[in-house]
Amino acid sequence: YVPPQVRKAQETLDDKKREELGRLKKVVNGLINRLSEPNLSSISGQLEELYMANSRKDMNETLTDILMNACVTAVAMPARLMMEHVLLVSILHHTVGIEVGAHFLEAVVKKFDELCRSDAEGKECENLLALIAHLYNFHVVHSLLIFDILKKLVSTFTEKDIELILFLLKNVGFSLRKDDALALKDLISEAQSKANTAEKKLKDQTRVRFMLETMLALRNNDMRKIPGYDPEPVEKLRKLQRTLVHSSSSGKETQLRVSLESLLNADRVGRWWIIGSSWSGAPMIDNTNSKTQQKMHIGKVSSKILELARKQRMNTDIRRSIFCVLMTSEDFLDAFEKLL
Repeated sequence: YVPPQVRKAQETLDDKKREELGRLKKVVNGLINRLSEPNLSSISGQLEELYMANSRKDMNETLTDILMNACVTAVAMPARLMMEHVLLVSILHHTVGIEVGAHFLEAVVKKFDELCRSDAEGKECENLLALIAHLYNFHVVHSLLIFDILKKLVSTFTEKDIELILFLLKNVGFSLRKDDALALKDLISEAQSKANTAEKKLKDQTRVRFMLETMLALRNNDMRKIPGYDPEPVEKLRKLQRTLVHSSSSGKETQLRVSLESLLNADRVGRWWIIGSSWSGAPMIDNTNSKTQQKMHIGKVSSKILELARKQRMNTDIRRSIFCVLMTSEDFLDAFEKLL
Protein backbone atom coordinates (compact mmCIF):
# COMPACT_ATOMS: atom_id res chain seq x y z
CA TYR A 1 0.00 0.00 0.00
CA VAL A 2 1.34 3.46 -0.94
CA PRO A 3 -0.16 6.31 1.11
CA PRO A 4 -1.82 9.12 -0.93
CA GLN A 5 0.72 11.81 0.00
CA VAL A 6 3.66 9.54 -1.01
CA ARG A 7 1.81 8.63 -4.20
CA LYS A 8 1.36 12.31 -4.99
CA ALA A 9 5.06 13.00 -4.38
CA GLN A 10 6.02 10.15 -6.71
CA GLU A 11 3.70 11.41 -9.43
CA THR A 12 5.13 14.94 -9.26
CA LEU A 13 8.64 13.43 -9.36
CA ASP A 14 7.76 11.38 -12.45
CA ASP A 15 6.25 14.44 -14.14
CA LYS A 16 9.36 16.45 -13.32
CA LYS A 17 11.60 13.73 -14.74
CA ARG A 18 9.47 13.46 -17.88
CA GLU A 19 9.63 17.21 -18.36
CA GLU A 20 13.42 17.23 -17.92
CA LEU A 21 13.86 14.39 -20.41
CA GLY A 22 11.59 16.18 -22.90
CA ARG A 23 13.68 19.32 -22.59
CA LEU A 24 16.91 17.34 -22.99
CA LYS A 25 15.54 15.59 -26.06
CA LYS A 26 14.66 18.94 -27.62
CA VAL A 27 18.18 20.32 -27.06
CA VAL A 28 19.94 17.19 -28.38
CA ASN A 29 17.57 17.00 -31.36
CA GLY A 30 18.35 20.62 -32.24
CA LEU A 31 22.08 19.90 -32.17
CA ILE A 32 21.81 16.72 -34.27
CA ASN A 33 19.63 18.48 -36.85
CA ARG A 34 22.32 21.12 -37.36
CA LEU A 35 25.12 18.55 -37.59
CA SER A 36 27.53 18.97 -40.50
CA GLU A 37 31.27 18.61 -41.03
CA PRO A 38 32.24 22.27 -40.38
CA ASN A 39 30.35 22.56 -37.06
CA LEU A 40 31.21 19.06 -35.77
CA SER A 41 33.66 20.35 -33.19
CA SER A 42 31.23 22.88 -31.68
CA ILE A 43 28.35 20.38 -31.58
CA SER A 44 30.48 17.65 -30.02
CA GLY A 45 31.65 20.23 -27.44
CA GLN A 46 28.06 21.18 -26.60
CA LEU A 47 27.07 17.53 -26.27
CA GLU A 48 30.05 16.96 -23.97
CA GLU A 49 28.79 19.76 -21.74
CA LEU A 50 25.34 18.15 -21.72
CA TYR A 51 26.98 14.86 -20.65
CA MET A 52 28.59 16.70 -17.73
CA ALA A 53 25.32 18.38 -16.72
CA ASN A 54 22.97 15.36 -17.04
CA SER A 55 23.03 11.73 -16.06
CA ARG A 56 24.97 9.51 -18.46
CA LYS A 57 22.10 7.05 -18.74
CA ASP A 58 19.61 9.73 -19.81
CA MET A 59 22.09 11.23 -22.27
CA ASN A 60 23.03 7.87 -23.79
CA GLU A 61 19.40 6.87 -24.26
CA THR A 62 18.36 10.25 -25.67
CA LEU A 63 21.31 10.46 -28.08
CA THR A 64 20.86 6.86 -29.26
CA ASP A 65 17.11 7.34 -29.86
CA ILE A 66 17.62 10.55 -31.84
CA LEU A 67 20.48 9.13 -33.94
CA MET A 68 18.53 5.95 -34.67
CA ASN A 69 15.48 7.96 -35.75
CA ALA A 70 17.68 10.12 -37.97
CA CYS A 71 19.69 7.32 -39.59
CA VAL A 72 17.43 4.26 -39.72
CA THR A 73 14.88 5.12 -42.38
CA ALA A 74 13.07 3.06 -45.03
CA VAL A 75 15.07 4.80 -47.78
CA ALA A 76 18.85 4.58 -48.14
CA MET A 77 20.63 7.33 -46.19
CA PRO A 78 23.29 9.43 -47.96
CA ALA A 79 26.69 7.97 -47.05
CA ARG A 80 28.14 11.36 -46.12
CA LEU A 81 25.37 12.12 -43.63
CA MET A 82 25.75 8.67 -42.08
CA MET A 83 29.50 9.16 -41.66
CA GLU A 84 29.07 12.51 -39.93
CA HIS A 85 26.57 11.06 -37.43
CA VAL A 86 28.87 8.14 -36.63
CA LEU A 87 31.90 10.43 -36.39
CA LEU A 88 30.05 12.42 -33.73
CA VAL A 89 29.46 9.19 -31.74
CA SER A 90 33.12 8.28 -32.17
CA ILE A 91 34.32 11.67 -30.87
CA LEU A 92 32.06 11.40 -27.80
CA HIS A 93 33.21 7.78 -27.38
CA HIS A 94 36.79 9.02 -27.06
CA THR A 95 36.18 12.21 -25.07
CA VAL A 96 33.28 11.33 -22.75
CA GLY A 97 33.77 7.59 -22.24
CA ILE A 98 33.42 4.23 -23.96
CA GLU A 99 29.88 3.69 -22.64
CA VAL A 100 28.63 6.20 -25.24
CA GLY A 101 29.83 4.10 -28.18
CA ALA A 102 28.93 0.86 -26.40
CA HIS A 103 25.32 1.91 -25.77
CA PHE A 104 24.84 3.08 -29.37
CA LEU A 105 26.51 -0.03 -30.82
CA GLU A 106 24.34 -2.38 -28.76
CA ALA A 107 21.14 -0.63 -29.85
CA VAL A 108 22.20 -0.71 -33.53
CA VAL A 109 23.24 -4.39 -33.49
CA LYS A 110 20.05 -5.52 -31.72
CA LYS A 111 17.88 -3.59 -34.18
CA PHE A 112 19.86 -5.03 -37.10
CA ASP A 113 19.41 -8.59 -35.82
CA GLU A 114 15.68 -8.02 -35.30
CA LEU A 115 15.17 -6.55 -38.81
CA CYS A 116 17.26 -9.27 -40.48
CA ARG A 117 14.98 -11.91 -38.99
CA SER A 118 11.77 -10.10 -39.94
CA ASP A 119 12.66 -9.69 -43.67
CA ALA A 120 11.86 -5.98 -43.75
CA GLU A 121 11.20 -4.57 -47.21
CA GLY A 122 12.84 -1.15 -46.81
CA LYS A 123 16.49 -0.15 -46.63
CA GLU A 124 16.65 -0.20 -42.79
CA CYS A 125 19.03 -3.19 -42.76
CA GLU A 126 21.47 -1.44 -45.11
CA ASN A 127 21.33 1.74 -43.03
CA LEU A 128 22.03 -0.17 -39.80
CA LEU A 129 24.85 -2.07 -41.48
CA ALA A 130 26.31 1.23 -42.69
CA LEU A 131 26.23 2.51 -39.08
CA ILE A 132 28.11 -0.60 -37.88
CA ALA A 133 30.62 -0.31 -40.77
CA HIS A 134 31.38 3.33 -39.95
CA LEU A 135 31.64 2.57 -36.22
CA TYR A 136 34.43 0.23 -37.30
CA ASN A 137 35.91 2.81 -39.69
CA PHE A 138 36.17 5.38 -36.89
CA HIS A 139 37.72 2.94 -34.39
CA VAL A 140 34.75 2.51 -32.04
CA VAL A 141 34.43 -1.22 -32.61
CA HIS A 142 36.94 -3.96 -33.47
CA SER A 143 36.94 -5.99 -36.72
CA LEU A 144 35.84 -9.05 -34.70
CA LEU A 145 32.21 -7.86 -34.81
CA ILE A 146 32.33 -7.19 -38.58
CA PHE A 147 33.67 -10.71 -39.23
CA ASP A 148 30.93 -12.17 -37.00
CA ILE A 149 28.24 -10.37 -39.02
CA LEU A 150 29.81 -11.44 -42.34
CA LYS A 151 29.99 -15.08 -41.16
CA LYS A 152 26.35 -14.94 -40.11
CA LEU A 153 25.32 -13.53 -43.51
CA VAL A 154 27.42 -16.10 -45.39
CA SER A 155 25.89 -18.95 -43.37
CA THR A 156 22.28 -17.98 -44.30
CA PHE A 157 23.19 -16.88 -47.87
CA THR A 158 19.87 -15.59 -49.24
CA GLU A 159 19.61 -12.89 -51.94
CA LYS A 160 19.21 -10.21 -49.28
CA ASP A 161 22.29 -11.52 -47.43
CA ILE A 162 24.41 -11.40 -50.59
CA GLU A 163 23.38 -7.78 -51.07
CA LEU A 164 24.35 -6.97 -47.47
CA ILE A 165 27.70 -8.80 -47.78
CA LEU A 166 28.52 -6.75 -50.89
CA PHE A 167 27.47 -3.54 -49.17
CA LEU A 168 29.66 -4.26 -46.13
CA LEU A 169 32.70 -5.34 -48.15
CA LYS A 170 32.47 -2.23 -50.30
CA ASN A 171 32.48 -0.06 -47.18
CA VAL A 172 35.11 -1.75 -45.02
CA GLY A 173 36.67 -4.54 -47.10
CA PHE A 174 40.14 -3.06 -47.44
CA SER A 175 40.29 -2.06 -43.77
CA LEU A 176 39.40 -5.66 -42.84
CA ARG A 177 42.18 -6.89 -45.11
CA LYS A 178 44.62 -4.60 -43.32
CA ASP A 179 43.41 -5.66 -39.87
CA ASP A 180 43.10 -9.41 -40.31
CA ALA A 181 43.98 -10.76 -43.76
CA LEU A 182 43.80 -14.38 -42.61
CA ALA A 183 40.23 -14.12 -41.30
CA LEU A 184 39.18 -12.42 -44.55
CA LYS A 185 40.78 -15.22 -46.57
CA ASP A 186 38.87 -17.85 -44.56
CA LEU A 187 35.64 -15.92 -45.05
CA ILE A 188 36.21 -15.70 -48.82
CA SER A 189 36.83 -19.44 -49.14
CA GLU A 190 33.71 -20.14 -47.03
CA ALA A 191 31.64 -17.87 -49.30
CA GLN A 192 33.04 -19.57 -52.41
CA SER A 193 32.09 -23.03 -51.17
CA LYS A 194 28.65 -21.75 -50.14
CA ALA A 195 28.16 -20.19 -53.59
CA ASN A 196 29.08 -23.48 -55.31
CA THR A 197 26.42 -25.39 -53.41
CA ALA A 198 23.73 -22.68 -53.51
CA GLU A 199 24.07 -21.61 -57.13
CA LYS A 200 21.19 -23.75 -58.38
CA LYS A 201 18.78 -22.36 -55.81
CA LEU A 202 19.62 -18.71 -56.43
CA LYS A 203 17.92 -17.43 -59.52
CA ASP A 204 20.01 -14.28 -59.81
CA GLN A 205 23.42 -15.87 -60.33
CA THR A 206 25.06 -12.71 -61.64
CA ARG A 207 24.83 -11.20 -58.16
CA VAL A 208 26.63 -14.19 -56.65
CA ARG A 209 29.29 -13.99 -59.34
CA PHE A 210 29.68 -10.27 -58.70
CA MET A 211 30.09 -10.92 -54.97
CA LEU A 212 32.79 -13.52 -55.61
CA GLU A 213 34.59 -11.15 -58.01
CA THR A 214 34.49 -8.41 -55.36
CA MET A 215 35.94 -10.84 -52.81
CA LEU A 216 38.73 -11.84 -55.18
CA ALA A 217 39.50 -8.18 -55.83
CA LEU A 218 39.75 -7.68 -52.06
CA ARG A 219 42.04 -10.67 -51.67
CA ASN A 220 44.31 -9.40 -54.45
CA ASN A 221 44.16 -5.83 -53.07
CA ASP A 222 42.82 -4.56 -56.39
CA MET A 223 40.71 -1.44 -55.69
CA ARG A 224 39.92 -0.75 -59.35
CA LYS A 225 37.82 -3.90 -59.66
CA ILE A 226 35.29 -2.66 -57.08
CA PRO A 227 32.89 -0.21 -58.74
CA GLY A 228 32.16 2.98 -56.85
CA TYR A 229 34.84 2.37 -54.23
CA ASP A 230 36.08 5.69 -52.88
CA PRO A 231 38.08 5.74 -49.63
CA GLU A 232 38.57 9.51 -49.68
CA PRO A 233 35.52 10.70 -47.65
CA VAL A 234 36.33 8.29 -44.80
CA GLU A 235 40.00 9.34 -44.82
CA LYS A 236 39.05 13.01 -44.74
CA LEU A 237 36.76 12.50 -41.75
CA ARG A 238 39.39 10.36 -40.00
CA LYS A 239 41.78 13.31 -40.23
CA LEU A 240 39.11 15.52 -38.70
CA GLN A 241 38.64 12.94 -35.95
CA ARG A 242 42.36 13.00 -35.16
CA THR A 243 42.32 16.80 -34.82
CA LEU A 244 39.22 16.79 -32.58
CA VAL A 245 40.34 13.96 -30.31
CA HIS A 246 43.62 15.24 -28.93
CA SER A 247 44.21 12.50 -26.38
CA SER A 248 46.44 9.56 -27.15
CA SER A 249 43.44 7.26 -26.75
CA SER A 250 42.07 8.12 -30.18
CA GLY A 251 43.61 4.94 -31.58
CA LYS A 252 42.97 1.26 -31.10
CA GLU A 253 42.91 1.17 -27.27
CA THR A 254 39.33 2.40 -27.01
CA GLN A 255 38.05 -0.04 -29.65
CA LEU A 256 35.35 -2.32 -28.26
CA ARG A 257 36.55 -5.86 -28.92
CA VAL A 258 33.14 -7.44 -28.61
CA SER A 259 31.51 -10.26 -30.56
CA LEU A 260 28.04 -10.36 -32.08
CA GLU A 261 26.92 -13.05 -29.64
CA SER A 262 28.01 -11.01 -26.60
CA LEU A 263 26.07 -7.98 -27.83
CA LEU A 264 22.89 -9.92 -28.53
CA ASN A 265 23.03 -11.69 -25.14
CA ALA A 266 24.01 -8.56 -23.18
CA ASP A 267 20.86 -8.62 -21.03
CA ARG A 268 21.46 -12.23 -20.09
CA VAL A 269 25.21 -12.33 -19.51
CA GLY A 270 26.15 -8.73 -18.70
CA ARG A 271 28.14 -6.10 -20.54
CA TRP A 272 31.75 -6.99 -19.76
CA TRP A 273 33.06 -4.47 -22.33
CA ILE A 274 31.80 -1.47 -20.30
CA ILE A 275 33.91 -0.77 -17.24
CA GLY A 276 31.82 -0.68 -14.08
CA SER A 277 28.55 -1.64 -15.75
CA SER A 278 26.16 -3.03 -13.19
CA TRP A 279 24.51 -6.36 -13.85
CA SER A 280 22.07 -8.41 -11.85
CA GLY A 281 21.25 -11.73 -13.39
CA ALA A 282 21.97 -15.43 -13.26
CA PRO A 283 25.63 -16.34 -12.75
CA MET A 284 27.50 -16.60 -16.04
CA ILE A 285 29.42 -19.72 -15.03
CA ASP A 286 28.03 -22.74 -13.32
CA ASN A 287 30.30 -23.24 -10.32
CA THR A 288 29.03 -26.61 -9.09
CA ASN A 289 31.42 -28.66 -11.20
CA SER A 290 34.55 -26.59 -10.50
CA LYS A 291 33.95 -26.58 -6.73
CA THR A 292 34.02 -30.38 -6.47
CA GLN A 293 37.29 -30.51 -8.42
CA GLN A 294 38.87 -27.89 -6.15
CA LYS A 295 37.81 -29.77 -3.02
CA MET A 296 39.24 -32.96 -4.49
CA HIS A 297 42.65 -31.28 -5.02
CA ILE A 298 42.76 -29.88 -1.52
CA GLY A 299 41.78 -33.19 0.06
CA LYS A 300 45.04 -34.78 -1.13
CA VAL A 301 47.48 -32.24 0.36
CA SER A 302 48.83 -32.29 3.89
CA SER A 303 47.63 -30.02 6.68
CA LYS A 304 51.13 -28.46 6.77
CA ILE A 305 50.70 -27.09 3.24
CA LEU A 306 47.17 -25.91 4.07
CA GLU A 307 48.54 -24.07 7.10
CA LEU A 308 51.13 -22.41 4.82
CA ALA A 309 48.37 -21.44 2.41
CA ARG A 310 46.46 -19.86 5.30
CA LYS A 311 49.55 -17.90 6.38
CA GLN A 312 50.00 -16.64 2.82
CA ARG A 313 46.36 -15.42 2.95
CA MET A 314 45.06 -17.72 0.23
CA ASN A 315 41.47 -16.95 1.13
CA THR A 316 39.44 -18.72 -1.57
CA ASP A 317 39.26 -22.38 -2.57
CA ILE A 318 40.75 -21.76 -5.99
CA ARG A 319 43.69 -19.75 -4.59
CA ARG A 320 44.36 -22.44 -2.02
CA SER A 321 44.30 -25.22 -4.61
CA ILE A 322 46.63 -23.32 -6.97
CA PHE A 323 49.02 -22.65 -4.06
CA CYS A 324 48.93 -26.32 -3.01
CA VAL A 325 49.57 -27.48 -6.59
CA LEU A 326 52.58 -25.16 -6.92
CA MET A 327 54.02 -26.22 -3.57
CA THR A 328 53.59 -29.98 -4.00
CA SER A 329 54.46 -30.51 -7.69
CA GLU A 330 57.58 -32.49 -8.59
CA ASP A 331 58.49 -30.33 -11.61
CA PHE A 332 56.98 -27.81 -14.01
CA LEU A 333 55.30 -30.48 -16.16
CA ASP A 334 53.63 -32.05 -13.14
CA ALA A 335 52.46 -28.58 -12.00
CA PHE A 336 51.11 -27.85 -15.48
CA GLU A 337 49.11 -31.11 -15.56
CA LYS A 338 47.69 -30.54 -12.08
CA LEU A 339 46.75 -26.93 -12.82
CA LEU A 340 44.94 -27.99 -15.96
